[in-house]
Amino acid sequence: MSDINNNNNTNETEDEYEKYCYLCRRPESTAGPFISLPNNIHICNECMQKSFDSFNNGSMQFIDLSKMPNINMSQFMPFDDIPKSQKVKKRKKKEEKPEEIPLTLETIPAPHKIKAMLDEYVVGQEYAKKAISVAVYNHYKRVITNSMDDIEIEKSNMLMLGPTGCGKTYLVKTIARLLNVPLAITDATTLTEAGYIGDDVESILSKLLAVADNDVEKAERGIVFIDEIDKIAKKKETHSRDVSGESVQQGLLKILEGADVEVPVGSGSKNAMTPMTTMNTRNILFICGGAFPEIETIIKQRLNKQSSMGFLADLKDKYDNESNIIKEVTTDDLREFGMIPEFIGRLPVLFTLDALDKDMYIKILKEPKNAILKQYQKLLALDEVDLKFDDSAYAAIADLAMQKKTGARALRAIIEKFMLDIMYEIPRDDSIGRVTITGDYINGTGAPIIELRGADL
Repeated sequence: MSDINNNNNTNETEDEYEKYCYLCRRPESTAGPFISLPNNIHICNECMQKSFDSFNNGSMQFIDLSKMPNINMSQFMPFDDIPKSQKVKKRKKKEEKPEEIPLTLETIPAPHKIKAMLDEYVVGQEYAKKAISVAVYNHYKRVITNSMDDIEIEKSNMLMLGPTGCGKTYLVKTIARLLNVPLAITDATTLTEAGYIGDDVESILSKLLAVADNDVEKAERGIVFIDEIDKIAKKKETHSRDVSGESVQQGLLKILEGADVEVPVGSGSKNAMTPMTTMNTRNILFICGGAFPEIETIIKQRLNKQSSMGFLADLKDKYDNESNIIKEVTTDDLREFGMIPEFIGRLPVLFTLDALDKDMYIKILKEPKNAILKQYQKLLALDEVDLKFDDSAYAAIADLAMQKKTGARALRAIIEKFMLDIMYEIPRDDSIGRVTITGDYINGTGAPIIELRGADL
């Protein structure tokens, strides 16, 4: 009976934990299917092929073990030498993804439909939503038709500017979630000139290829969003080599316009051990975004050049209190900021996002489908507690967010702070049925209104 139990335990262990290649020590999930040999030896196909190649090339030197007496092979082959504490449990099988609907002119969502989907998640920024909806729609049509008679349609790469926290990245992330097109979001801050520590510009395409499940054809009709593009501006008054500024802009030129690029597969950098593939970027739409801090100063200087003496002169501080002065940006301002003309020329669609005011903060709290306050209401609903916010609470949260000057990102920090005690106390008291957050509680001068379950809710 004990032998039977031991065999059952062994089988359960084999089924529960991954097998490892005896030669390269990679698990089955990484190395692929194994070839099983007697004595619990498992070898992956790659190592087995290398062994056969060694035999064929004559590079394997054989030892005649029969001439070596009294050798116990079990001393040299610990077949199951990996302890259980170092083994990885097998992953549960994921549900198969539904088949993707082939992209045709009939299945492309029209710009107004794309914008309607964005309206459910993104508050305000009407012009930006309209511009990005049209760009994505035209990108679909361009990829599908490829050409229209003798007229070749050029792609319209985009550059979006806006203060921090106004929703640039969130806008693109929402499009990625709503539309059936490969979309990679990457950051320009890690990019450096080839040969220096950091990511090469080709790593941008590597991420897009990974999003497309290493399907080159699928990736070649995708969209790439490069965030923090202002961080690769030319460095001013520096005597050292500008490896993360102008040189990165130069490296991006051929990728933005369209070229055959050697891309590392599954890695952000090129080396001898990384497989490479060729991608054509002619049909890839690039959207760049950045906050461009201090560009407002450049814009004000340009607008104030008309200032002079006399009754009709403009005042020097005329634009100091203008919150959306960035809307006046031109390509000349971007050149002054440090973007080279060749780079700006490859991003023909230029638009800005509005800075958030108090009304927009309140709408962000109330209206989006996945608004942060709705998330907390859902969390408390799982404890059968009704969470409410009165108008004074919305106004108080918006006032605090405006003081922080970090855009919509400030909202979560503020809400996390005042919701901490509520989320801590409610699960310990089953009698609570409703909690109403007030402006006094947000400002620290009062307490939330708590109603018990027996009361008329």
